[in-house]
Amino acid sequence: VQLQASGGGLVQPGGSLRLTCAASGFTLDVYAIGWFRQAPGKEREGVSCISASDDPPYYVDSVKGRFTISRDNVKNTVYLQMNSLKPEDTAVYYCATTTLWGGICGTSWVHTRHSAIEYWGKGTLVTVSS
Repeated sequence: VQLQASGGGLVQPGGSLRLTCAASGFTLDVYAIGWFRQAPGKEREGVSCISASDDPPYYVDSVKGRFTISRDNVKNTVYLQMNSLKPEDTAVYYCATTTLWGGICGTSWVHTRHSAIEYWGKGTLVTVSS
């Protein structure tokens, strides 16, 4: 079971990037997938989560209206479209999943203890700077 995040890079404030989380060794369609980020000198934090079902996705307040999470089960991939990027979005971004979620993010996904999350992808660095 592997997750791989990609798509990061250097972008100017106000720009856009699309991150990709690709799965191998398992199919994503029954898993809720979360995006997390860790900025320099800060703790890792949840950003967004999409359930395996048709439940609406979740976003933390700091990215609402700017980020959009989506999934393509045929491609076994989850995306994070990031628009109107700000310098404070600079971080290493990770995708992750855990059987604890049972395929559903719910309102508590963001509070899941990170040490309890079984599957983390390697991160991708997003730098927002002029």
